[in-house]
Amino acid sequence: MREIPSIYVGYDPREDSAYRVLKFSALKYASGPLNIYPIRQDKLRRMGLYRRAWMLGSSSLPRPKSDEDIWHRDLFDGKHFSTDFSFSRFLVPFLNRLEGWALFMDCDMYFRSDPLELFRQFDDPSFAIYCVKHDYAPAEPIKMYGNPQTRYPKKNWSSFVLWNCSHKAHEFLTVDDVNTKSGTWLHNFMWIEDKDIGSLPESWNWLDGHSPENLTAKNVHFTRGGPWFRGQAWEPLRDQDELYAQEWETLKRDLDNFEAAEERLETAAFI
Repeated sequence: MREIPSIYVGYDPREDSAYRVLKFSALKYASGPLNIYPIRQDKLRRMGLYRRAWMLGSSSLPRPKSDEDIWHRDLFDGKHFSTDFSFSRFLVPFLNRLEGWALFMDCDMYFRSDPLELFRQFDDPSFAIYCVKHDYAPAEPIKMYGNPQTRYPKKNWSSFVLWNCSHKAHEFLTVDDVNTKSGTWLHNFMWIEDKDIGSLPESWNWLDGHSPENLTAKNVHFTRGGPWFRGQAWEPLRDQDELYAQEWETLKRDLDNFEAAEERLETAAFI
């Protein structure tokens, strides 16, 4: 019997609504059973899998007064990082017991199609990972929460990765590497030869502000801040693509209604 496919989602408590909508969209469109797990840094630290040290960073960029706790600088490579899962994403093969296939995705995404298509169509065992091989060089000087934008080869490749967790290439990746190697080494998949990286169609990681507008997205990635940031201390650098922003907001309303109905049922059960 084939195992139920698993999706590991980068989780940051500041973007809880984004995670919940992503999960809701995955289950809405899935044609079969699906496991979805948030990668929570606090739990990884308790288990001893994650121990990267960080410090409050300084920058010449203006710091939002109400968000002083968001400026994090990694102690190992001295660079800023934006989210709780900037490095922990690379623990996916270990979280999946170094077996089978598993999908990692950033939380600032949502599905518009069946996620199980990925597991059915892209399973060539010769590849260590599959990802969309973006040629992405953002022009903006800052990104989420006002952090400085960095440019590097393979940027955004690591935001949506289908992992072949038992591939021999991952013998050159350890839990210690995830905890001590630089972000450049990790995000460029330096332990994997380029020939072992398979390509996914761009529709699976459609980048707002970068991917062709006439390309129908299977999975939307709000790279410059999603609709959930509206009205908060840090806001997107520009208005999002209205089609996808409105779709996300519709999903959020549907999720809120679903959760409210569940709560009413649970309350009625105890009356």
